[in-house]
Amino acid sequence: MSPLSGERAGDDRAGDDRAGDDRAGDDRAGDVVAAVDIGTNSVRLLAARPTSDGGMEPLDRQLRITRLGAGVDRTGQLDPAAVDCTIAALADYHDRWVALGATRVRITATSAARDASNAAQFRDAVVATTGVAPEVLSGDQEAALAFDGAVSGLVEVEGPVVVLDIGGGSTELVRGTDRVLASTSRQLGSVRLTERHLHDDPPSPSQVQAARATVAEQMEEVARLVAPQPGDVLVGTAGTVTTLAAVHLGLGEWRDGAVHGVRLSAATVADLALRLCAMPTAERVSRLRVEPGRADVIAAGALILDGVLDRFEFAEVVVSETDILDGIARSLY
Repeated sequence: MSPLSGERAGDDRAGDDRAGDDRAGDDRAGDVVAAVDIGTNSVRLLAARPTSDGGMEPLDRQLRITRLGAGVDRTGQLDPAAVDCTIAALADYHDRWVALGATRVRITATSAARDASNAAQFRDAVVATTGVAPEVLSGDQEAALAFDGAVSGLVEVEGPVVVLDIGGGSTELVRGTDRVLASTSRQLGSVRLTERHLHDDPPSPSQVQAARATVAEQMEEVARLVAPQPGDVLVGTAGTVTTLAAVHLGLGEWRDGAVHGVRLSAATVADLALRLCAMPTAERVSRLRVEPGRADVIAAGALILDGVLDRFEFAEVVVSETDILDGIARSLY
């Protein structure tokens, strides 16, 4: 299937947010671009070189869990300690993309920055650290970039496709073929669902039931707005889905490409959700090798994935290691 072109949000911004825009029209194959995704749970960098065939050669991928969205659902504000941790990560990423000679940089922020009352102060700190103004993506923009990034890495998957991007604060579902047909962004993510319902470690059965009810309620809105159809292929991206695939495969440590294209059956996901909800966070780390910054919210992420598979009767989910970060990078060339 043919991937979409990445949507460029905010192209009316000042030109110095993207180095090299004054050279529009020349051949940019070979120029290094850098994409940064500031999410609710993690901040990530992808530096890449576009290739002459329209592809992309990754040069550097980094992920740091900073939990920027901790408490936003309750307080409406970004936590100062999480802001400091995120800014420190961005300073490191800035040094990396400068060393690689990136000529165009795009930084996006998603659910936590959309919801926070102190988002303007955070934006100023990002600009002061990197020289690049972050774009706060709308739900529709986030969905389009997630779709582009996911399908660009799974050329063997034929549409229609439903791309599922489970984040820390929000979850995007996008249905499309070579273009987006419908999408929605729900205020439902692994961090947000954990903070709302899964208070104990491990959560009690009543807490799990409440979380499942919230997911089911949100899926009724997805059915109305996106309407997945029988025969659609479910493609899952981002940390929840890739982590569940790694747990299923028993990977001792992460290896790029190890879970790309893996298919998880609905029964497998349901079993993983049950296991994770019954297991304390420390055991998720020690036995399943889930990274510490994700272990406390992975059960909620599994419940979201399980809820999607169950509501729309998908037999399986195809795992994609390419996601919104790849879509952001592709939007730069």
